[in-house]
Parts: sequence; structure tokens; C-alpha cells
Amino acid sequence: MSLKYIDNARKILCIGRNYAAHIAELNNAKPMQPFFFLKPSSSVLKPNDGPFLVPKGVVVHHEVELAFVLNRTLKNLPADFSPEEALECIDGYALSIDMTARNVQDEAKKKGLPWSIGKGFDTFLPLSHYIPKEKIPDPYNVELVLKVNGETKQQDLTNLMLFPIHKILSHMSSIMTLEKGDLILTGTPKGVGPINPGDKVEAFLNVDGTTIESLKFDAEQKPGPYEYKET
Repeated sequence: MSLKYIDNARKILCIGRNYAAHIAELNNAKPMQPFFFLKPSSSVLKPNDGPFLVPKGVVVHHEVELAFVLNRTLKNLPADFSPEEALECIDGYALSIDMTARNVQDEAKKKGLPWSIGKGFDTFLPLSHYIPKEKIPDPYNVELVLKVNGETKQQDLTNLMLFPIHKILSHMSSIMTLEKGDLILTGTPKGVGPINPGDKVEAFLNVDGTTIESLKFDAEQKPGPYEYKET
């Protein structure tokens, strides 16, 4: 199931604003309940499947995240859904990078428009190989690291999440049915910053000092007619 989990995902759901320091660095308001958005399956960049593409005129920011795959369908979970019950719903994990077209997103937020363009360009979701559940016995003891051109930009533990997985699942499932195979990204820690054509990007998922999974790719200019212009 090394990459099959990607093709099996009916939905890709992403938690936003789940680390306090990241909220502060973008001057965003702290949410009172989990906030999430969707990314299209066409935004996935599989391991060793080519470069990451930077659209013309776009300020791209990296956001490294822990993702997990559901092993069952969930609907209308109670508010007191327990942490133990939540972990039983996880099939496995992945290392992910939620790339964001920051200037596109900022304009959309300012004008009250949807974020879909800013999150949905081709290659805007680099994903690792599947990580078996037994390799991550505690999803809150995971270190996420991202480097650009060898310089560490993001490095934090997942125990800093504001909304843990059981709260994420109970809230999401009260809004829409979560299906077996759905992929859920749990938010990014502080340190987000730009990716430019020519950059070399590396990301690592570590448990107790050991690297469990990694991602490595180069960034190039996206070909084609698109160039960012104000909406």
C-alpha cells in the first residue's frame, strides 16, 4: 500500500490554524473549533514523480504536516469521542506538504472569495510513501522538519496541535461523512516560508530521533499560460 492510499482517497481534508505559533506568524485569528478546507486529488505530487511547480507570479509557502488515512467511514461522531477511539479509526500515516499560493490566498481572504485556487495548483500536495500505523505509536510524538536548500525552516513536534485528532474527527464528521480511505492533514507548525524555482526541498518525519519517512524534490517554474493577476 506504499502509494495506493493516495489513489484510494475520496477526499483530502486539511486542518488550518492548528498550531498557535503558525497562527501568530500569519496574524490570523485563533479558531474556536477545528477549521478545514479541501485540496483536489490533482494537486498531489507523488514521491519521485517530478519537480514541484511554482506558478508564475505566485508567492508559494511550504507547510509541512502529519497526515493520516481513515480505515472506516465516520458520520456524526459525538463531541466526547475519545482519543483511543480516534486512533482505532486510523489505518496509517503520511508525511505531507500543504503548499499554499500565499498572495493568491491573501487576496481571496481580503475579498471574501474562496481559497481553492491558492491551495489547488498541480503539485501543491507533495505526499510521502504510506507509513504503517505501527511505526507511529503516538501521533503526538512526531517531529516534523522541512529544509529549503539545506537550511531548516520548520521543526516542531505534533504535541503542539491545538485540536487533537479526536476533536478533528468529531467536528469534521458532524459536517460531512468521512469515508474509508480519506486523507486528513493535521496542520502545520511555525516557520512557513517561500519556495522559489531552483530551490531544493527536503522534509522529514522523525519519531524518537529516527527518520521514519522523508520527501525530497526540486522546485521549477510551472509551464503554461497561467500567471497570477488580481481577481
